Amino acid sequence: MPGNNALGSFLKARRALVRPEDVGLRSSGRRRVAGLRRDELAALAGVSLAYLTRLEQGRDRNPSEQVLDALGAALRLDADLTAHLHALARDAPRRNGGRPRRPRERPAPGTRLLLDAWVDTPAYLRGRRFDVLAANATAIALAPMYRPGRNLVRDVFLDPGARALFPRWDTVAADSVAALRAVAGTDLDDPALRELVEELSAASEDFRRLWERHDVRPTRDETKEFAHPVVGPLVLRRHSLTVGGTDGQVVIAYQAEPGTPSAAALARLTAPARHTGQPPRLRGDLSGTAADSGEAASGDRASRTSAR
Repeated sequence: MPGNNALGSFLKARRALVRPEDVGLRSSGRRRVAGLRRDELAALAGVSLAYLTRLEQGRDRNPSEQVLDALGAALRLDADLTAHLHALARDAPRRNGGRPRRPRERPAPGTRLLLDAWVDTPAYLRGRRFDVLAANATAIALAPMYRPGRNLVRDVFLDPGARALFPRWDTVAADSVAALRAVAGTDLDDPALRELVEELSAASEDFRRLWERHDVRPTRDETKEFAHPVVGPLVLRRHSLTVGGTDGQVVIAYQAEPGTPSAAALARLTAPARHTGQPPRLRGDLSGTAADSGEAASGDRASRTSAR
């Protein structure tokens, strides 16, 4: 995971994803590189080839906002990616090739009580590296990967149960990587994040391919589909709530549209948690772990860090 030339790595990765015909260029014959050539991007952005070369090689790290906007337009970046490009350029002069390890994340005060009060709503607390820091019984009943101590991105790519749980696994996988990049921002020298990315890159070709795209897309409120082994298909609305006073902690909660089959299925799923405070024991092997009725829903055991 390149840390000392993040701006250059981003520009090269995004250049490779733009087809010449998408930006009005005629593609003739066999091309030696995927996407745009460096000289083509330079011409489209109105900068010299020498200057773009210096940017990509990390020999010039102070582009103006006008240059960045021109590069973003030439690369057909959306608002999220353009903002990320500007952030990489602002941060580049301050990078020192390594940063101290952040302390282990702990749930923000009061969040466990809040989650447990939402008996009918699957909800969990996510840290900045996508570790699950706390969860209610209903969230664990929805998916064991929402159990405190798990890492969401690791489970999506390395846990076979995730592919069965998410009918649109390809979309979930791509969104997970893009959201991780969005949360990481320019802090790619965080040792624990670096270890997580290196682990997943070595273990999953899918993760490595998606990470190298440099997609950036923050988690947003949207619909998500589940193929639950106990209650069947679920279509739930995901809500993302930022926890104030924390370094990127987010509460993720799911709701079903009232009166729908998903609402009825969710009610069946929440019934055991409502009466016992514990998630139901799942039939079959989902995510490699059945819900453990002997463990408190909010994660009384210490959470693991994202890098093991």
